[in-house]
Amino acid sequence: MQHFLENEALKLRIDDAGAELCSVLDKASGSERIWTADPAIWNRHAPILFPFVGKVVDGKYRVDGREYTLKTQHGFARDLDFQCLEESGTSVTHQLLPSPALQASYPWSFALTVRNFLDEENPRLLHIAWNVENRGRALMYYSIGGHPGFLMPEGVRKEDCSLVFPGRDRLTYFGADAAGFALPGRKHVLSLKEGRAPYQADIPDTWIFEDQAIETIGIALPDGQPYVTMRCGQFPMLAVWANPAGPFICLEPWFGRTDDTGFTGTLAEKPGIQTLAPGGHRKISYSIEFHPVKS
Repeated sequence: MQHFLENEALKLRIDDAGAELCSVLDKASGSERIWTADPAIWNRHAPILFPFVGKVVDGKYRVDGREYTLKTQHGFARDLDFQCLEESGTSVTHQLLPSPALQASYPWSFALTVRNFLDEENPRLLHIAWNVENRGRALMYYSIGGHPGFLMPEGVRKEDCSLVFPGRDRLTYFGADAAGFALPGRKHVLSLKEGRAPYQADIPDTWIFEDQAIETIGIALPDGQPYVTMRCGQFPMLAVWANPAGPFICLEPWFGRTDDTGFTGTLAEKPGIQTLAPGGHRKISYSIEFHPVKS
């Protein structure tokens, strides 16, 4: 089932499947702002990554002396139907609970609640809020991340756009190998001029920024107009990814990330892994502003 949020500037569509943001229609221009999930290029719009971000080596992980198999990338939440708990014209709340079928691959009892809501004062601002709960009796391990893909305006090449990191003049990042595992020992420098750097397709297709306190990231159009601004200061990691064949760029705030190449440790040693005590919960949020496009 699909749910619609709307105000004077935007009309959004959110699906029960994955609680995924599937469309953001800009009313002023009549243009779509979220990637259309063309299956020939990338069949997602803005998936939620839970309970893992990225992959585990060989599709297996170890915790408390036991081994579990989870071969999917980015966990399983993006592939499951959430229950809609509440909706209004400007807000919708979904929740995912574990099924018996998940216990073999992820043994913790959890609740993941997702709320998408439009800002009351800025009609172009969307808030995404998550609440992760441990409803079991054992320490729970998890990662979580966002993965929205932003569609470029018609006729605009992403290679002509810029990434915007306000107030920063230098950042470091690392990429991943062909199998999708991280290479943190091979760091690259991103030099910024007035907080901006041109998007570059000839460097690793996933840019992973780790522990650099990035409060804000944006996309600017070739003429310098702001296109999208994401505020994600709560997150210790941020990734940028784009399929070379598609006219979109993904900005991804992460708690946790893919395994390092050749990682052999336990889940407790996995880079960026998060924990929740029994009965604990954690609220996490970020926001996306869709700026008007001036002709």
